[in-house]
Amino acid sequence: MSSSLNETLSQENVTSFQETGYLLHKKPLFSPEKFAELSQIFEEQWELVGRRLNSELDTPHFRDERLLKFLLSDEVLDLVEPLIGPNIGLWSSHFICKEPLIGKQTPWHEDSAYWNGRLSRFDKIVTVWLAIDRSSKKNGCMRVIPGTHANGFSDYEAVNENDNIFPTQIKNIDESKAVYFELEPNESSVHDSRIIHGAAANQSPNRRCGYTMRYFSTEAQVIPEKNPGFKIWLARGKDIAGSPFVNVE
Repeated sequence: MSSSLNETLSQENVTSFQETGYLLHKKPLFSPEKFAELSQIFEEQWELVGRRLNSELDTPHFRDERLLKFLLSDEVLDLVEPLIGPNIGLWSSHFICKEPLIGKQTPWHEDSAYWNGRLSRFDKIVTVWLAIDRSSKKNGCMRVIPGTHANGFSDYEAVNENDNIFPTQIKNIDESKAVYFELEPNESSVHDSRIIHGAAANQSPNRRCGYTMRYFSTEAQVIPEKNPGFKIWLARGKDIAGSPFVNVE
């Protein structure tokens, strides 16, 4: 584990993550200069796609490899390693932006359900959610149902696509159990790919943008025939399961 701005997570942090499926890191992830650089890249990307919503800004590092400076950084990987181990693959990234007043709801879902069949296993996969803008209840911050990462895949039902980012949501969620991730710019959260989470619509006059950085233990194999055209990087350590990393000879 390399030195960075972040202190190593305590055993208490790790145990809490294992039990609840999430962790709030209420400290700056990057230096002010580095965060400003990342924010500028987002603004350029958002402008290129006509300031459209989420799907247009998926895997932005495929087309702009400047983002690898952040995705493969010690600041992020030092946060991830205590949670999934020393052998880390970069799975994906996504700029997720909810525009003022019209940003749609993100229905309750599990990230891993959308990747079913693409990897050989779904434990030890985490998302670091970095706040580009301030993220609050008013502008639709992320929310999770603690402890649901150990439940397996849930049952889904159709929802109205005019109001939701996805066309399906998990059935019968008790929203009174939700924990809301309110973050200042450059603060972050980490969640297990299997935890049930979502976000309300942005009903505020303020934009809400975050950068999701997703990582997996290389104990999982990324299945090539199920991921055509998809690129993964070996972020730290070594390839255990024999996945097709673009940066491994």
